[in-house]
Amino acid sequence: MSRRPVNPSRRYGDAGGGAALFSLSKSRSPPLLSIVLIVLGALLIVAYFHSGSGSGGIRSLVSRVEGDFSCTFEVLRALPILKKAYGGGIHKVLHIGPDSCSVVSNLLKEEETEAWGVEPYDIEDADANCKRLVRNGIVRVADIKFPLPYRPKSFSLVIVSDALDYLSPRYLNKTLPDFARVSADGVVVFTGFPGQRKAKAADVSKYGRAAKLRSSTWWARYFIQTSLEENEVAAKKFSRAAEKSSYNPSCQIFHLRSYR
Repeated sequence: MSRRPVNPSRRYGDAGGGAALFSLSKSRSPPLLSIVLIVLGALLIVAYFHSGSGSGGIRSLVSRVEGDFSCTFEVLRALPILKKAYGGGIHKVLHIGPDSCSVVSNLLKEEETEAWGVEPYDIEDADANCKRLVRNGIVRVADIKFPLPYRPKSFSLVIVSDALDYLSPRYLNKTLPDFARVSADGVVVFTGFPGQRKAKAADVSKYGRAAKLRSSTWWARYFIQTSLEENEVAAKKFSRAAEKSSYNPSCQIFHLRSYR
């Protein structure tokens, strides 16, 4: 998905008060401009390291600036924290959501990690690496409104991002329990906070509907209604690891148990 780079510009007017004042202002402009640029550069560097390292962190930062929050990019930032929370449970992972190729590519770089992906939407504009992953069967393009073609407990951990925000309750009631079915150690759900801007006109045409960003209270009731249990042990480990790493998620993160 292409994104327009942020390029804010600012015009500075002449604050003239006579030839002498104009000359003084003009002579001091370069040092002042240099200071402003240095401060802006420092702020961008700080923001980069807080947003996470690597291309995922950069894209997440750009995403926040543009007001287009992506929980799939948040998964890339959270991977080191997830490894600490789940330990051995991170070795065989299924990611489900838009831009799954990006998450899978990063997971495959980790030692002793096997990764697969399910891309729920069209990938005509995908890059060569993504198309290669699809050809090799590592990433599958599939409609998640229907059961996944995997046996129960095929994966140690299932990570879902963005995909559930575009499903109505009618399909959500079938989809998330199916994710729990194919996982052995749990399901991690990344979903947007209410009030975050997500879907634009182009997204509605691609995803079929605007994103429905639900509150944590709504999700808690939904988990109870669908007999999905929150994994409190994993949630506490994740919270402690996030605090030690000064990681502040931009999305809601829920840890669910697999079906026994």
